[in-house]
Amino acid sequence: MTAQSDTKTETLKNEPILLREDADGIATLTLNRPEKFNALSTELIALLQEELDKLAEDKSIRVVIIAGAGKAFCAGHDIKEMMDDPGPDKMQAIFDQCSRLMMSLTKLPQPVIARVHGIATAAGCQLVAQCDLAVAASDVKFATSGINYGLYCGTPSVPVTRNLPRKQAMEMLLTGEFIDAETAKNYGLINRIADPEKLDDAVLELAKSVAAQGPAFIAAGKKLFYSQIENGLAGAYEEATKMMVENMQRDDAQQGLNAFIEKRGTPDWEDR
Repeated sequence: MTAQSDTKTETLKNEPILLREDADGIATLTLNRPEKFNALSTELIALLQEELDKLAEDKSIRVVIIAGAGKAFCAGHDIKEMMDDPGPDKMQAIFDQCSRLMMSLTKLPQPVIARVHGIATAAGCQLVAQCDLAVAASDVKFATSGINYGLYCGTPSVPVTRNLPRKQAMEMLLTGEFIDAETAKNYGLINRIADPEKLDDAVLELAKSVAAQGPAFIAAGKKLFYSQIENGLAGAYEEATKMMVENMQRDDAQQGLNAFIEKRGTPDWEDR
C-alpha cells in the first residue's frame, strides 16, 4: 500500500459515517461507509434515526434524499457486526432498531427519495422499497439475497411485498437473484432510471418537482397514502374524504384553487 492510499484510508476513517447537506429545502443524507458498501451498522442506523427525528420537526425541509457514498447505495446490514453476537437478545435489538428506522421514513412528513447506485441488497433493498420514491442509475442491481446465506430476508420482505406484485416479490425473496434497474422499474420498486453520470440531475429534478408543492398538502397526502392502503375500501374513502374536507378549509388551498380558476400563478405555500 502506498503512502497516498494510506492517507486516503485514514481520511475515510476520520469522516462521519453519515453526512447531511441542505440546499433549497432539500436535505440529503449520505451513508458514508464506502469501504463497507454502506452496510447498516447499529451506529449508522442510530445516526439516521437521529437525523430523521430532527427532519420531522424541520419546516424548512420539504424533501429528503437518501444516498450512498462510494461504489454502492447499501449492501444491507453489517453482517460482521451481527455475527459478533448473534444471540436472540442482540438480534432482537438490531432488527427492532432497523424496523423503527424504516417506519420513521413512512411517518416523516416530507417525501423521501432514494438515490440508488451500484447495488442495493437485503436491508439496502429494503431501504429503497421503504422510501416514498426512488431514482436509480441504469446499471444498478437489486436483490433480497439473504436466502443465499441461510437467512430469509424477513424484514426486507415487509416493504418489498408492499411495492412489488406478489409473485415477483416472492421470486426475489426465494431465489436471492439480482434484478436490474429496468426490471425494478417494471416491478414498481423504483420510479425512474437515469444514466449513471446523470443520476444526480434526475434525482434533483424529481426532488424539486415535489418541493414546489404545498408542504401541508404533501404531508397530509403522504400520511393518507400509507394509512388508507392498510385500511379497507370503505374506511379508506372515509379517511380520504376527511382529509379533503380539512384541506379545503386551509387559506392556501383556497388561494391555490382561486389562482387556478383565475389562471394566476401558484401562491406561496404556507408551512405544513
